[in-house]
Amino acid sequence: MTTDAWLVARAKGGDDDAFDQFVVRHQRVLYRLAIRLTGNRADAEDVLQDVFFQAFRRLKSFRGDSQFGTWLYRIAVNAALMRRRQSRRTRADPLETYLPQFRSDGRHRRIDVDYSAASRIEALVQRRELKKLLLDAITRLPGRYRAAVVLCDLEELPAREAARVLRVDERAVRQRVHRARLMLRGYLDVVAQGVER
Repeated sequence: MTTDAWLVARAKGGDDDAFDQFVVRHQRVLYRLAIRLTGNRADAEDVLQDVFFQAFRRLKSFRGDSQFGTWLYRIAVNAALMRRRQSRRTRADPLETYLPQFRSDGRHRRIDVDYSAASRIEALVQRRELKKLLLDAITRLPGRYRAAVVLCDLEELPAREAARVLRVDERAVRQRVHRARLMLRGYLDVVAQGVER
């Protein structure tokens, strides 16, 4: 099997078949990533086209400082987040309100949300509904949190690799994933109780 590096070198030299090969090689993974970041197939298809258009246009500038897949992921994340910003279908109610609240002394503020109920939600809904609910919740996360949790939890990239894709510190990725999980837990708990804020 040919490597990405070999295909990139050939594509830089003008070999259109090499570019077509890496489109075929990466389109499925990038499409899945785009769906997870945008929340719908139409936007994901547009993102995928944009990714490969940008990759083709910028291929000569790819220096190989990172893996080619990392470079494509970076383009895909940026394109998906841009698409979300431009989309009129984006909901206006972000999940940040579902984060735990703290008092000035650093202790949890008493709220009527039992965060442990989120772990019981699977018993409340069928698996398909849970998946749809979770993906919908993920699309409602603010962009930087959505990108981090999708890359780390759904795409299963190590935090170090996600940090390269997002061009942030590894600690920032871990923090964003943690906050995203808190928002998702809070939201899913409220949904499991049948009351949305």
